[in-house]
Amino acid sequence: MTPVTVFAGHKVALFGLGGSGLATAQALKAGGAEVAAWDDSEKSRDKAVAEGIAVIDLARADWSGFAAFVLSPGVPLTHPEPHWTVAKAKAAGVEIIGDVELFFRERAEIAPAAPVVCITGTNGKSTTTALIAHVLKAAGRDAQMGGNIGTAVLALAPPAANRVHVIECSSYQIDLAPSLKPTVGIQMNLTPDHLDRHGSL
Repeated sequence: MTPVTVFAGHKVALFGLGGSGLATAQALKAGGAEVAAWDDSEKSRDKAVAEGIAVIDLARADWSGFAAFVLSPGVPLTHPEPHWTVAKAKAAGVEIIGDVELFFRERAEIAPAAPVVCITGTNGKSTTTALIAHVLKAAGRDAQMGGNIGTAVLALAPPAANRVHVIECSSYQIDLAPSLKPTVGIQMNLTPDHLDRHGSL
């Protein structure tokens, strides 16, 4: 896990308690943040509570106390229409970010020169990500692979000078990562896809 210390001592709202959402909540908590998490699914909320995550109904929460809002990448940010939590965050002037953004902010704090390879595009992301991680591991490097492939980015070991993170990034994740700054960025092909989410090519 990569503990997220950049929000230590602050309240952070989080929506979406799937795999990456739970990992993000745990990473924020481990870094000293006070997390208020919510999901529309009662089963997901129950699982979070069982893992020690505070579940708060964000529809009734006081958003003025949140330093940031972490949105699951699968939840609409803009199209076909913003999720109700997005409207709440914007009305309160709370920045909306994702788990990849938290990873890069933490990297900037603890190991700004740590190598990170990010791969995005419509097709071929997972194959390219897995291939790069495999080549690095075969070369004897500590390669951490995750993101949109398999392991949530914040469930990986923390950034370090002797460790390479190979991260598959979906367009949804990039939408929520304004300070994304990989050492190497790879853009695969781009074709009309997820237009219901992005509005247009």
